[in-house]
Order: sequence, then structure tokens, then C-alpha cells
Amino acid sequence: MHFLYNLITYIASFLVKVIALFSPKIKLFVDGRKDVFTTLKSQISPTDKCIWFHAASLGEYEQGLPVMEEIKNRFPNHKIVLTFFSPSGYEVRKNTKAADVVVYLPLDTPSNANQFIELVRPEMAFFIKYEYWPNYLNELKKREIPTYLISGVFRKNQLFFKWYGGFYRTALNAFHHFFVQNSSSKELLLELGKTNVTVSGDTRFDRVAAILEKDNSLDFISAFKNDALTVVVGSSWPKDEELLVNFINSTNHNVKFIIAPHNIKSEQIAELKKSITKKTILFSEKEEILKQVQNDNKIQNDKISDYDVFIIDTIGILTKIYSYADIAYVGGGFGNPGVHNILEPATFGVPIIIGPNYSHFAEATALVNMEGCVSISTQKEMDEAFENLIRNEDIRADKGHISSTFVQMNKGATTTILNQILNL
Repeated sequence: MHFLYNLITYIASFLVKVIALFSPKIKLFVDGRKDVFTTLKSQISPTDKCIWFHAASLGEYEQGLPVMEEIKNRFPNHKIVLTFFSPSGYEVRKNTKAADVVVYLPLDTPSNANQFIELVRPEMAFFIKYEYWPNYLNELKKREIPTYLISGVFRKNQLFFKWYGGFYRTALNAFHHFFVQNSSSKELLLELGKTNVTVSGDTRFDRVAAILEKDNSLDFISAFKNDALTVVVGSSWPKDEELLVNFINSTNHNVKFIIAPHNIKSEQIAELKKSITKKTILFSEKEEILKQVQNDNKIQNDKISDYDVFIIDTIGILTKIYSYADIAYVGGGFGNPGVHNILEPATFGVPIIIGPNYSHFAEATALVNMEGCVSISTQKEMDEAFENLIRNEDIRADKGHISSTFVQMNKGATTTILNQILNL
């Protein structure tokens, strides 16, 4: 099985290079890995002490961030090495201050795993939520490097629990401890004879709870909002936007909308703007508008506050924008695997609306059941959900309170993990 796995990995390595000729995203995946070992050699000296964190993508990075930051605080003389598998994680967070070295993870071949571990020489390794690369795990185990899974989730349909999954089950032997999100994951690991398991919860609650302690102000959003009731739409996809635009165009309420699409390609942004009949501005246009206002006092120059819809065609500021929301709509719920991160608006005490596909996400399921979050499937249901929240301040306050309390009640995973690892 090991031979077959390595053969498939080598074939995949060749195929992605071919696909990269036609796909910009896969090209990033391939090109980003070309100089990984050169980068590691230049940024890590033989005397450096390192701790390694691996995240599949952006979501897993955010999940592991509280632990990464705390480890960095506890081990100030160590270098934090962060690896990503996906371009959607690396390209967004390659300049993060939470790590000292950020690179793509080379594909999981025996030679890559050996060379990577030889260069990094981690004193500890952390895998976030999932991604179990057998050759890397085997190399860590062989060198007796303490290895931890944090915010792990296990499901019965994973390879570990199939009759033919012995090779992957063996890879789990590398972990010194599993920190999982829920008791069902612990039960599944117990079935495999793994007793080194702690139900620590989800570290994302710690991350979003900490957001409240930061400066979340954005002057241009304050100017746009201008004290009006504001709906913030985060990580929207075309199906979300189709229903949302219908509501925006038809509503007579004095409400402002901020839309931060998941995809910010210029042609899609242009199409979205064109579909909205109300006065709309893009983030990329705001500087020119501000200049016009500041240059003179001509009445005809529009102010940002004169617009009804603000489309955010950039990345990295959605979390702060949620702090201005009176109502939030989180996108992705009409696609697969489903809805995006609802915890960021929840931490600000905002009532949330999402699409129908959320069952794979424990936090969304819980918040829907608690009625802090409303799931909709049709235009009629969306219109009714918005109407209810816009018209009723008490309902907004109640659902928002449920959301913020939900976050506060579930934080603490980072402390549990650190206490166990450091024997505090």
C-alpha cells in the first residue's frame, strides 16, 4: 500500500504540472513549491530552533492561529515555520506576523518529507484539523518529534475507518496527542485503540473571541454606514448574490448593504455591480471619491455616505466590517460543502442568515438550533428573514445576544491544548 500511495503521489505531481498550463490557481500551486527548499535553507540556520505548524488552507490557518500565537509567546527564541497546502491559504497569509517562515508544503513523497524535516528540524509539529500526510508523519515518528493534531474532526466515512484504510491508520501512530472538537471524534479514535485523545473544542472560538479586543474600526465604513441600519454580506457566491440582489433592488427600507464576495475577479464584480439598481460603490473606487470630496466643496461631488451599496472588491478586511453589521448574511450555503465562517459575525453579537447547506458545520448547526442564526432556501424565505430582522429591533437584539453568548461559552480550547502539551 505504501508503494501504491507513493506511485499515485508521483503521478499526481506530474499531472498538476500539466494542468498548471491551463489553470492559474494550479499554476500557483506548482510554482509556489519550486523554491521551498531554497527558502528554508536561506531562512533557517543550523542553530535555529523551530516549531512547525501545517494548515491545509486559510480556514485551517485561522483555526490554528490562537495556538500558534500562544506557542510563539511561550517560545520566543524559536522560529515558527508555517506551511500551507493550498494557494488560497498561502497567497493570503504568506506575510503573516504569526510565523517566521511561511512556505508551501512540498508534495508528500518520501524524499520531500525527509528533506523538509532535515532542514526544519522541528522540536514540535502541529497539524490543524485534518490533512494526514503519511510520509511526513512517518518521518516525524521516525525522529521521535512530538506531533499534535489540534481542532481535529473525525467522521466514520474517512479512510481510517474503512477495511482498506490500514496504511492511513498506521500514519496516525505519529501523533503524540489528538485534540479533537467533539466527543464523536474521540469515540471513533477509541475504536482504533487511540486513548491519547482530549476533547478540547474548536480553537476558532478563541480566535474570534479575541477579535473583540482588537481595533476593528474602518473610517470609510463608518462614513458609508452613517448610522443607518446595515446588512453585511460576507463570502457570497453567485447563488447567494442572485437572491440578495433581488431583495436589495426591491426593498423600500432605509437599509445599507455591504457585500464582500468570495470571488473578487473584476469581471464578476462588474457583473454584480451592474445587477444592482441602487447607488453602488466599489472599494477600489472609494479613494477617488474621497479625493473629490476633499479637493473642494463642490456640492455635486458625492460622498461615500450617499451610496446604498458598498461592494468590497479586496480581501483581508471582512472581519472588521462585520463589527459594523446590524444583520449579517454569510454566503456559501447554497454550495458544497456549505456555508462559510459564521463565527466572525457571531462574536460581534450580530443575527445571521445563511443558506440551506450547513449540516457539515457543527457551529452553524448549533447556532441555527439555538435560533441565533436563520437558514433560508428560497427567495421568499430570504425576504421574510430580512423583513423580520429589519422591522424588529428586539428580535435583532435577541438573536445577536444568542450569537455572542454562543462564542463566549465555547472558547477555551487553546488553554486546554497548551496546558496538556506543556504539562501546566
